[in-house]
Amino acid sequence: MKLTEIEPMIPLTSLDGRYRKQTQDLVEFLSEPALNKQRIFVEIEWMILLANGYENNNFQPIVPGVKPLTDAEIAYLRSIVQNFDNTSIEEIQKFEQVTKHDVKAIEYYIDEMLDKATSVLGEQTQLARLKPLVHFACTSEDINNISVSRCVKHAIEEVWQTHAFQLIEQLEKMALEYKNLPMLALTHGQPATPTTLGKELAVFIYRLQRQLHKIKHQEFLGKFNGATGTFSAHSITIPDADWIKISQEFVNNRMGLTFNPLTTQIESHDWQAELYGTISHFNRIAHNLCVDTWMYISRGIFKQIPVQGATGSSTMPHKVNPIRFENAEANFELSCSFLDTLSTTLVESRWQRDLTDSTTQRNIGAALGYSLLALHNLLGGLKGIVPNKEVLTQELESNWEVLGEAIQTVMRAQSLAGVQGMENPYEKVKELMRGHEISHQDVQDFINSMPFDDATAARLSSLTPDIYTGLAEQLVHFTK
Repeated sequence: MKLTEIEPMIPLTSLDGRYRKQTQDLVEFLSEPALNKQRIFVEIEWMILLANGYENNNFQPIVPGVKPLTDAEIAYLRSIVQNFDNTSIEEIQKFEQVTKHDVKAIEYYIDEMLDKATSVLGEQTQLARLKPLVHFACTSEDINNISVSRCVKHAIEEVWQTHAFQLIEQLEKMALEYKNLPMLALTHGQPATPTTLGKELAVFIYRLQRQLHKIKHQEFLGKFNGATGTFSAHSITIPDADWIKISQEFVNNRMGLTFNPLTTQIESHDWQAELYGTISHFNRIAHNLCVDTWMYISRGIFKQIPVQGATGSSTMPHKVNPIRFENAEANFELSCSFLDTLSTTLVESRWQRDLTDSTTQRNIGAALGYSLLALHNLLGGLKGIVPNKEVLTQELESNWEVLGEAIQTVMRAQSLAGVQGMENPYEKVKELMRGHEISHQDVQDFINSMPFDDATAARLSSLTPDIYTGLAEQLVHFTK
């Protein structure tokens, strides 16, 4: 039997197969049926606006020959969206098989629902004769750009952002808990001035928060201006209507987006490039966190909490692999590749329209899906590790040479203050410490050999690698 013959259908990609549970929330907003549901919503709300006008102008229809819709008629129209289900999906697919055009299939589906209005509302309803009002003066891209914008907006605000904030919350919890837990820093992979584990986590919080701030204030644009952005069909059909104001009202207030007044047939997608670029940047920062944490685990800084029944290696029973961080790394990379392609492709269109954006935008779900999967794994990984305090202490105790920075800097200050014998401080400490194993006693002997005043000598003598962390503990609070 061929795999393609098995029912239900086997998913082609892991997002809809192996990882369905982690990514399924995006189906509500970024699947093909979700897009069609939004298209119906846009078409219906445009009908209502055309029939009833603005609420502050006594419900005067914009299109002559149309009576204001009754509350019952509006409720029926909106129920087409509210009752969108499996049958709706199948009906739209049947129309598209004939039309070979996705938006035209939506128009015909709404027409069919208008024909059924009489059986619900009675013979007195005008809905059955309002089919010409469906898609009135619209090009497909009027419907599409609004629908895509709303789909992405809801997906970001209701799904992706929620998981991103959960990651931040977990990092904040860890940063505060470990804000004064000393750790040997490594610059260029070599022992360097100590820090705290909490402060190093706080660095990632601060970086990620900046990107989330941009995403939170992201504009989601929409256009509703006809075939080439000129309102030509609108103004020739009903010349007295203020179509720019009507379009602005529809996009801003009815659709909850930001009105774009100057477009070709398509909305230029610059807002999408901005958004995907920012999410890609967020992904890369989170990827950096994955890599650092993986290396901390390898170094012994973090211990992994074994999961009951889980297997680390098929042949080495002792292993607990940092697979959640590796999974997150890979999926952040996949997400970035999709997002970067979207950002690059969507901002270009041949003259007034080509269709490269249509198929490209159908991959927004994959772009955010891989990011969502990565966030899920990174969060799970962070919840499954704890600091190994013995290793942290051992590393600090084995690297007394990191106090060389403190000593030579104090010597510089003493030299500037006129204390004799403090010349060439950097070179003197370098001669003592560079390339040598340095003990506590070696540091103490050097301090004693220098003409420090008693207070300065005492301050330096009390210094140990585990307390030479500067203001790291205070810096953690800058994430709030």
